[in-house]
Amino acid sequence: MLDSACPRTGVRPQSFNSRLRDECLNINLFWSMTHAQVVIGDWKTEYNHDRPHSSLGYLSPVAYAAVCTH
Repeated sequence: MLDSACPRTGVRPQSFNSRLRDECLNINLFWSMTHAQVVIGDWKTEYNHDRPHSSLGYLSPVAYAAVCTH
């Protein structure tokens, strides 16, 4: 059972974890810890720098942070 008041078990972490699993972990076979770190790091960079997020007005998190005023 998930505690919706806990920030680590809310909807956004679940969505991120689901995307990471579906788009990276399930489609790659990692040969070493270093290989896993590189592949996951590349995916994370694309997720945060290039991919638009609907919850951020279809901006990437980096672009949103650059224009965020609050």
